This record gives sequence, C-alpha cells and structure tokens, in this order.
Amino acid sequence: MRILISADMEGATGVTWTDDVIPGTEQWQRFRRLFTGDVNAAIAGLHEGGASDVLVNEAHSSQRNLLLEDLDPRARMLTGRHKPLSMMQGIDSGVDGVVFLGYHAGAGGDGVLSHTYLENQITGVWLDGVPASEGRLNAALAAEYGVPVLMVTGDDKTCDDARDYAPEAIGVAVKECVSRYAAICTPPQRTATALKVAAERAMSRAGRGDARRHPHRIEVEFDASHLAQAAAVVPTVEQTGVRRVGFEAADMTEAMKAFKVVTAIAAGAVQGIYG
Repeated sequence: MRILISADMEGATGVTWTDDVIPGTEQWQRFRRLFTGDVNAAIAGLHEGGASDVLVNEAHSSQRNLLLEDLDPRARMLTGRHKPLSMMQGIDSGVDGVVFLGYHAGAGGDGVLSHTYLENQITGVWLDGVPASEGRLNAALAAEYGVPVLMVTGDDKTCDDARDYAPEAIGVAVKECVSRYAAICTPPQRTATALKVAAERAMSRAGRGDARRHPHRIEVEFDASHLAQAAAVVPTVEQTGVRRVGFEAADMTEAMKAFKVVTAIAAGAVQGIYG
C-alpha cells in the first residue's frame, strides 16, 4: 500500500502563533523539530498498519520546513515549491490513501492560525456553495482520484471540520483551540503516541475507490476590493461582489489550479500594511 502525507505546519504539535511557522525565526527552528516529530509518528503508524511506501509532501509556506535528516528513513519527502497540485502533489501517482497532517481551520472560521492559502487576505472560500477549508478543497481533489482521506490532524476545530468533509477519516486533535493565537497543547511525547496509533488504525481503510470527476465552482472573498479586482483579470474568473470573485472548472484538478492563480495574483496585489 502506498500512502501520501500532505503535511502542513499550523496544525502541528505546539504551534500557536505566527513566529512558530514563519521561516527564519528562532521559534520556527524549534517547531520544525516538533513538526518532523508529528510526521515521523504518522509514518511509523502507517507502516505498522501495512503501508509499504510513504511519500511526504511538504505543504507549508516555503515547503522546506521538515528536517530531512531527521525523517523516518522508510519514507520519502517531496520538498520545495511550484508543484502543479501544491499541497496535494502526488495524489495522482497511484496512492491508496492520504493523510492530512498539521492541518487547520479555514478562513473566517474559529481555529488556531485559521486561514485558507493566504494568511489574512482571504475572509472566506466556498466550494460548490459550502464554506471550504484547505482540507475540504484537498479532500475533493483526492476524491477525483478515488483516494480516501485516512486521517486528519490539527487542533480540535480542524477535526470538527473534517468530520463534515471526510466523516470516515480518523481525527487526531493535538491541541485545543482557545483563540486564533492560543491553544491548550498536548506534549509531543503524548501526541506522538496518539498519531502513531491512529495512523495504524487508519490503514484499515486504505485502498483506491471509484474516481469522482465532475464540475466545481469556487468562490473567494477578500478583505479588500482591489484584491477582487486584481483576481478578476484571470480569464473565467468573474467579480461577483465588491470583495468577491467566483469561477467554474470542469473538474477539481482544474479548479485547484485556477484557485492557485487567483490567490497568487491577490497576494501580489497586497500593498504594505494597508493590504
């Protein structure tokens, strides 16, 4: 069995605020180790459950955060940016299941470091009319390839979200949200055990199913009008409100590629502290 881990950082053990996940800070160096520890615990459990190959796709920011030298040697790691499917690169390679590790709640929702792709310019994303976190978007992409979401880890709000878009996935809450920048955190010795046990159990659902490919609509709301105006220059993207754009795509793969373009253009239109 071949398994993909899509590894984000905001939902890793102990992470609660900006410096914990911003490359180059002292706190980031500290939490790289904890992040790698979470990934290793999941890898160990997946192998205990029967995985023969685990590919870890680095999915946070620079996508160069995990410590390769400390990674479980049974796994392989896809690191670096500019991947066509971004957080889900590798989902189209014949894997039998995917783990969403270190995930977080979506923009506009309650949760530790909650956001969707852009840290603070996006106030909401909707997939086919339903509020969408990165987890929901990525689960829809996995379904397009018949790949089940086996496990979702992050804070308790992340696990609540996952129960809606991936109800059969095992959720592991490594911390309890108090606010966007505060949480009651479980020590890494305990989260490692929980992650390993859950990953082993999750392997019972591994195995590709029927691919579900159909059209989708994504809508994005920004915190300023000029970001919507900038995004609307993309062909097929229409401005549907002062701060909102929407577009349709033939399938989820194309929808996510278009979403990447929209967020990249909006990020490039941000002007200093005024946004």
